Amino acid sequence: MSMDLKDKTPGELERIVVDLGGRKYLAAYIFQFIHVEDAVEVSQITPLSKAFRWQLTARGYHISSLTVADKLTDKDGTAKYLFELGDGNRIETVLLLDDKRRTLCVSTQVGCTMGCLFCATAKIPFGRNLTAGEIADQVNAVQADTGRIGNVVYMGMGEPLANYAAVVKSLGILNHPKGKNIGIRHMTVSTCGIVPAIRKLAGENVHPRLAVSLNAPSDDLRTRLMPINAKYPIADLLKAVRFYQAKTRQRVTFEYVMIKGLNDSTTQAALLAKLLKGLACNVNLIEHNPHPRCKYAGSGAERIRTFESLLEDAGIETVVRFKMGRSIRAACGQLGADWAAT
Repeated sequence: MSMDLKDKTPGELERIVVDLGGRKYLAAYIFQFIHVEDAVEVSQITPLSKAFRWQLTARGYHISSLTVADKLTDKDGTAKYLFELGDGNRIETVLLLDDKRRTLCVSTQVGCTMGCLFCATAKIPFGRNLTAGEIADQVNAVQADTGRIGNVVYMGMGEPLANYAAVVKSLGILNHPKGKNIGIRHMTVSTCGIVPAIRKLAGENVHPRLAVSLNAPSDDLRTRLMPINAKYPIADLLKAVRFYQAKTRQRVTFEYVMIKGLNDSTTQAALLAKLLKGLACNVNLIEHNPHPRCKYAGSGAERIRTFESLLEDAGIETVVRFKMGRSIRAACGQLGADWAAT
């Protein structure tokens, strides 16, 4: 059992407090001091008596804290944080600025097991899942450094739905009104397409926006790019997406990485439009971002605009995502590129 108080929901903190002979309301102070006041030591939770703080510490309870090992800033304002975890593992987190909109892209795993061919993180040997506290603490640390974070996207290192329990728990922690109080509609969970987890997420009490990394309109190509497709092919994936929509009444975003000469033809645009017809969705087109361990190249502006026009003409709302953070390898698919195993 984790003894990290940062990894606990208010309900879990209440049970800890009662177990130690305290009143339930003390749990609210613990949660607030950790997630609003940024306490990193039990001794800093001053509404608790010294005796009770001693009890918590004596039982082995503590408050974890990420260490900023490095921070890089792009000229476009994007900032990439290299965090060191308590066990020495490392993750990267990216702050994206768009006018007054401040979005944090958080990681959920050390490395990744999904093996997507275009992604730098896939080249990093898998270490472990992050705890809910470590996921939430990325928001805590960056907000303390730069100011209020209004949006959180689970699109960093790792596959969020492969770390299902911790991700759902972290959503509840970040959404809680006594904590960061980030609206659930301002949080997006991205997945490569783990079908059972998408269906399970539909039944949770928190319903984040769902983004699906699609990247191909046919099973043969998608399986080549994303091995997960061999287990959960496109037809099964779209059934799960429709199930999620039926339960949550939310639009779904499909992410499509544009790779030169591979998935960017006019024929593939037509196939994609046919595939998504009737779904309440939008498509984000993202030019492939290069990194040393990948042979692919991005499609280029002209090809991407043509692809966008074909989707729009078919009635699919489409957005071309700007290249942000490329100079510091903070763009989509580049996390971990600076320290991936060779």
